[in-house]
Amino acid sequence: MERKKELKQLYKEIPIEAGVYQIKNCKNEKILIGSTKNLKTLNGVRFSLENGVHTNRKLQEEWKSFGKEAFAIEVLELLKKKENIYYNEKEELEKLEEKWLDQLQPYGERGYH
Repeated sequence: MERKKELKQLYKEIPIEAGVYQIKNCKNEKILIGSTKNLKTLNGVRFSLENGVHTNRKLQEEWKSFGKEAFAIEVLELLKKKENIYYNEKEELEKLEEKWLDQLQPYGERGYH
């Protein structure tokens, strides 16, 4: 029981980082680009896919048909936070996600957008 408490404490001490991630179907190369203020939540994204409740229907259907082994979830870029009173993390994260959407173009046959 003590080990469990240690692990919980270690998890809490991991810094919260914002960033952009991709979910890639390694069989057909389709991708989904997303962003989050807390990259720890990627476990929740995987959980929703494994339980059939992810909000992106196309991705969910292919997750079910190809299996979880066919997919890779990876962080593309961490958001560099700035010490500025005018810094808006939400806006900066949206810009960062837009940059990756423009770069990778995950639309139509290339992705899940």
